[in-house]
Amino acid sequence: MITLALLAAAATPAMAVAQSRDAAAKALLASPKFAAAKASIAADHERIVSDVIKLTEIEAPPFKEANRAAAFLEMLRAEGLTDLTTDAEGNVYGTRKGTGGGPLIVITAHLDTVFPAGTNVKVRREGNMLYAPGVGDDTCSLPVLLAFIRAMKAANYTTKADIIFMGNVGEEGPGDLRGTRYLFSKSPLKDKINYFISLEPGRAGRITNAGIGSKRYKVTFTGPGGHSNGDFGIVNPAYAMANAMVEFGKMKVPTEPRTVYNIGLLEGGTSVNSIPFSTAMTIDMRSPGKAALDAEEQAFLAILPPAVAAENAARSTAKGKIAYEAKKVGDRPVGSTAKTVDIVEIASAVTAAAGFTPSFGPGSTDSNIPMSLGIPAVTLGSGFETMRAHSLEEAMVIDKTKDVDSMAVSLAALLMLSGAK
Repeated sequence: MITLALLAAAATPAMAVAQSRDAAAKALLASPKFAAAKASIAADHERIVSDVIKLTEIEAPPFKEANRAAAFLEMLRAEGLTDLTTDAEGNVYGTRKGTGGGPLIVITAHLDTVFPAGTNVKVRREGNMLYAPGVGDDTCSLPVLLAFIRAMKAANYTTKADIIFMGNVGEEGPGDLRGTRYLFSKSPLKDKINYFISLEPGRAGRITNAGIGSKRYKVTFTGPGGHSNGDFGIVNPAYAMANAMVEFGKMKVPTEPRTVYNIGLLEGGTSVNSIPFSTAMTIDMRSPGKAALDAEEQAFLAILPPAVAAENAARSTAKGKIAYEAKKVGDRPVGSTAKTVDIVEIASAVTAAAGFTPSFGPGSTDSNIPMSLGIPAVTLGSGFETMRAHSLEEAMVIDKTKDVDSMAVSLAALLMLSGAK
C-alpha cells in the first residue's frame, strides 16, 4: 500500500499538467478568438483550394523545386511575414514575430513531389475531387500554412513565440530529407529551433510522434560482358545480382518493431543478345527501431560478397570477374518524441477537445531529423483527405466542413504551443 501511495503521489504532478493542458485546450477551442480564426479558415476555403491548384501546376521534381519555392515565397511575402529567406538548400520561409520570451517554432510542409520533370501536373477538377500528380503529397499542405497566418491575423492573435512558416525541399525519396537535414545541421537556425511541426495530408487525429528510419542502397554489379552466343559460359553480373536478390528476399526481420525491405529498381544490360557488363538494383529497408534497422543493414551487406563469389565460381572468369559496389543513396534517421513531451501532449489535447480521437505512431517525414536530434517534433494532418499518393491519379477530396474542422485542430496546436493570446 505504501508503494502504491508513493506511485500515486509521484504521478500527481504529471496528471495535473495533463489535466491543465486538457482544460486549456477546451478553453482555447471555446474562445471567441478561436471562433474568429476558424471562421477565417472557413471563409478562406475556396482560396485555399485555388492555391492548391496553383502550386500543384508548378512542377517540383526532386532537386528541382526552385520555381515552386519562388512562388511560395511570394505567397509568404503577401501575408506580411518578415525575414523572408531562401536558404542555401532551397528552403523558403518567413517569420511571424512574437512578443518575446517564447520558443522558436518552425511549421512546415514540403515543396517537392516524387514526379520527374515533364510530368503532366495540370489539375483536373471533377465535382468535389481534384486529380493531379502531387496534388496531395504534400502540395495541399502549403496553402494551409498561408491560411493559418491569415486566421491568426483575423482573430488578432499575438504569440510569445516567433513562428517560422516554411516550405522545405527534398523530403521525398532521393531528396533524403535534405531540406530539414540542412536546416538542423548547417543553416543559421540550426541551434535555435525549439519546436518543429511538419504538415502532411490527412484529417485530424493522427499524431506522428516517431520517425521510421530507412537505409537505401544502389548496388551495381559489373563484369566483362560479351556476346550471348560467342561468350557463353563467362560470368554474368545479372546472375550475381539474382543470387543477391534471392537471398535478400529470404532475410528474416522482426515484426516488432515492424521492419521491412524492398527491391524497387532494377537496371542494366544493353540488348537481349548481350551478356551485360553492368546491372544494378536499388533497395529500401525501413524500421522505427534503430537497432533493428542497423541489423537489417548489416545482414543485407553481408549477402553481397557470397552472391558475387558464387557467380565467379559458377562460370568462367577468363575475361574478368564479377565485382560490385554498394552505394548508400538514402539514410533517414530513427527518432521519436515521447507522448509526455509538451508538443505531443498539446497536439493530443486539442485533438480530443475538438472531438477527434488522437492516435499515435511512426512515419517517415521531415520530423525524422529533429526527432533524431532530441528536438520536440510532430507531424500533423494539414486537413485534406487525399488518396493514391505518388501515382499519376493522385487525388484530393474537397469537403469544406471536414477540411476546416481538421485544419482548425493543427492551428489550435500551433496556438497553444506558441503561447497565443
